[in-house]
Amino acid sequence: MGAFWHSFSDLAAVERDGELVIERGEGVHIYDDRGRRYLDATAGLWYCNVGYGREEIAEAAARQLRTLSAYSTFGDLANRPAIELAERVAALAPVPGSRVFLTSGGSDSIDTAAKMARRYWQLLGRPDRTLFITRERAYHGMHIAGTSLAGIEANAAGYGTFVGDVLKVAWDSAEALREAIALAGPDRVAAFFCEPVIGAGGVFAPPQGYLREVREICRETGVLFVADEVITGFGRLGDWFASRRFDLQPDIVTCAKGITSGYLPMGAVIASPRVVEPFRAPGAGMWRHGYTYAGHATVAAVALANLDIMERERLPERGLGLESELATALAPLAGHPLVEEVRAGVGVMAAVQPSTEAIAEDPSLPTRLVVACREHGIMTRALATGALQISPPLVMEDADLRELAEGIGAALDAIS
Repeated sequence: MGAFWHSFSDLAAVERDGELVIERGEGVHIYDDRGRRYLDATAGLWYCNVGYGREEIAEAAARQLRTLSAYSTFGDLANRPAIELAERVAALAPVPGSRVFLTSGGSDSIDTAAKMARRYWQLLGRPDRTLFITRERAYHGMHIAGTSLAGIEANAAGYGTFVGDVLKVAWDSAEALREAIALAGPDRVAAFFCEPVIGAGGVFAPPQGYLREVREICRETGVLFVADEVITGFGRLGDWFASRRFDLQPDIVTCAKGITSGYLPMGAVIASPRVVEPFRAPGAGMWRHGYTYAGHATVAAVALANLDIMERERLPERGLGLESELATALAPLAGHPLVEEVRAGVGVMAAVQPSTEAIAEDPSLPTRLVVACREHGIMTRALATGALQISPPLVMEDADLRELAEGIGAALDAIS
C-alpha cells in the first residue's frame, strides 16, 4: 500500500492484504489491473445507473472542458450547463415549482438540507426549531451533519457529538415519529430525514403505509419532510424519484449518485416552493452557504448527457421492470443454509442477508463472503447488517441477472 488512504478502510488490513485495483468498466462489468472481469453488483456505490463506458458522456465532458471547464456560481454568476441542469432536474422533481441547489455529492447535499431547514425556520421567526429527527438504520452521508444524523451507530462512534438536537426513532414505526415530535414539542422540530428505502443500513423497504403516515404526521405538525434520495433518485426506484412513485410531495429532496451515474461527482438539493419562499422574500438577505464546485460546468454537462441517456433508453421504466426480475433471480438464494433472508422487490435494490447466528459465531463471515463473491466474478460489499449489497446498473439484461445469482450462489457454496 502506498500513500492512498482508502475510505471506510482498516489501514492495517489493507497494508497486510493489499489493494484491488479496478482499471476499466464496460456495461455492467468492471476489470481489475490483472484483466479479471467482475459483474458489478453495486453499480460502483449505488451510482452507475447507465453502466460503464458511455462514450457520449466522455464526449460531453471533453466539449465542455474545451469551452469552460468551471467557474464560480457564487452571487449572480452562472454557466449555461448549470442553468440547464437545474431546469431539467426541477422539471423531474416531485413538487412543481421547486428550485435546485447544486452540490458536489450526497454528503454535501445532506449538510445543505440540514442548514437549509434550520435557516428556513429562522427566516420565519422560529429560531427554536432546530431539532432533527432521523431513523435507526439510516445512512445520511459522512459530513458533520450526516454523521450526527446517522442511524448506523458504528458510523457515528468515536467522534463525540458534532450536531446536537438530533433524535432517532425506530425505522419502521410512524407512531414512534409522532411520539418523538410530541415529546420534543412540535415547535422545536425542524425536519424529519427519511430514506424512502433504507440503503447502506441493510436495504429495508418501508412497511406498507409507513411513508404515507410519516408524511401526514409532518404535515400535521409543520415539520419539514426531507426525502434522502441520494440512492433512490434517478431511476433506482422505478421512477425519477421515489418521492414521485410514492407521492410524498417532500419539502426538500437530497440527491446525488445517479444524477451523473458517477462519471463525475455531483449532488443536488431540491427545495419545494414552501421552503424557497422565505429565502426570496424582501429583506431575507444572503444565505451564506455554498461550495467551490457547486454548478461546476463540466460536471453539469456530464449530468445532462447522463440524463439524455436515461430518458432515451427509458431507464426509470426499465428500473421498475427490473425490480421484479432482480427479486426473482435472487429468490432461490433464500433457501441456502447460510442465508437468513433475501430482501428485494422494491426498486433495483436488494440484500442477501447471511444468518445472524452464523455472523455471531464468525464475525468475519460477511468479509469472507465478499471475497468469495469476487473469486466467483461478482463485485459486491457488506452492508451494516452484514448483508451483501445488490444494486446493479439499470442496464442489466437477463444473462447478467443469471450471472449475478449464480456467482453469489457459488460463493455461498464455497464458504459453506
